[in-house]
Amino acid sequence: MHSAKDDQGKQPQPERGSDKKPRPSADVGDVLRRTYDETLNESVPDDLLDLLKKLD
Repeated sequence: MHSAKDDQGKQPQPERGSDKKPRPSADVGDVLRRTYDETLNESVPDDLLDLLKKLD
């Protein structure tokens, strides 16, 4: 016997014979690369540079 309580917390299983697998969108990768590049090009705030100088 099978109850709704048994299904709690379980991921739905793909249908057998189904070759369609979810693939991450290429758009997500492009956005991540662009965000990473923008972050690298940001300047370091003067307050943080002052704190780093105090560590030397």
